[in-house]
Amino acid sequence: MTTGIRHISILGSTGSIGCNTLKVVEHLGNMRVVAMAAGRNIRLFAGQVARFSPKMAACADEISAVGLAEELKRLGASKPRIVYGIEGLVEAATQPEADLVVSATVGAVGFIPTLRAIESGKNVALANKETLVMAGKLITEAAAASGAVILPVDSEHNAIHQCLRGENMEEVRRLILTASGGPFRTKTKEEIINADRESALNHPNWKMGEKITIDSATLMNKGLEVIEAHWLFGLAPEKISVIIHPQSVIHSMVEMIDGSIIAQLGVTDMKHAIQYALTYPERRENCLPPLDLAAIGSLAFEEPDTERFPCLALAYEALKRSGTAPAALNAANEEAVKAFLAGQIRFGQIAEINRTVLENHSVREPSAIEDVLEADADARKRAIIEIEKSAAMDSRQRVGAN
Repeated sequence: MTTGIRHISILGSTGSIGCNTLKVVEHLGNMRVVAMAAGRNIRLFAGQVARFSPKMAACADEISAVGLAEELKRLGASKPRIVYGIEGLVEAATQPEADLVVSATVGAVGFIPTLRAIESGKNVALANKETLVMAGKLITEAAAASGAVILPVDSEHNAIHQCLRGENMEEVRRLILTASGGPFRTKTKEEIINADRESALNHPNWKMGEKITIDSATLMNKGLEVIEAHWLFGLAPEKISVIIHPQSVIHSMVEMIDGSIIAQLGVTDMKHAIQYALTYPERRENCLPPLDLAAIGSLAFEEPDTERFPCLALAYEALKRSGTAPAALNAANEEAVKAFLAGQIRFGQIAEINRTVLENHSVREPSAIEDVLEADADARKRAIIEIEKSAAMDSRQRVGAN
């Protein structure tokens, strides 16, 4: 077992994955945080910086950077080098001392920093699925060129990574991603379409950030994971399946060509997947309780219903269209989810906006970052137009009803 210190950089340290990563770091003891990046939750970020003493800290913008410096002074903590913006994120991602970069930012903001980390040869513990969704081809080519290893942190891909250890990929028939079904698994189509914000954020099994929780409720999160799995493991869309598993005990499975199915089971806690990525290729004792199978009693499975959850089918369509289609779908979804959380559109309109943007997107094969960013920007503009249309129509309908 390795006894040396592993130096890590964490992008998105104040999010759910980032906070859990720091808990794992404290538990393991042989990890040193050399760089941290966060958004605008300055009070929490300052506490983390004071506790882990990184050499540098990156914030979302200049105002946040000033706020971090002031908060650290108030805490009586030493101040690291403080940077901000996308340049700051890239600097944190390429910190020379870092052996491993934990990419845990939410959304497209993590794309460029993660790519730069990979290009510089850093191994990446990837929780930011948008990176591979937006530019899987560019990311995997960069990893092959630099020798960087991408270690999945998403519980589903992490589970598949564990199931495939020592296996011959030519003997794999398909990957099976499990999904809890989210808060609306048993709801009717009408109930789902008109679901409110509070209900959509009430996930039955996982405690996550707002964006990913809404994606879980629409099953878009699972669709994005299908795209991510394609790039991580090199299998065609038709060899990647989704099954609803309400208990979230089996995190994913691999079916072999002889019909054998290998499953990874564990408690519903992201610290397991995070620790696996941080210590790979070793395994270490963790701080979680053991899985009590007798207490669980039984495990259930259901086919996903793409009529009630159309976002899953849209993700498969984007993957099959390939090129910039996944980037466009991801951008549209980010804008639609943001609009729903802000009360601008109804829950059911998230899928409608995603479908409209995808159907009207002119797919092209990206050869550089600029192609991906252009597709992302175009899709956001179209999504915002559709959001405004939907909001205006709802407003007219409410006026007419009164």
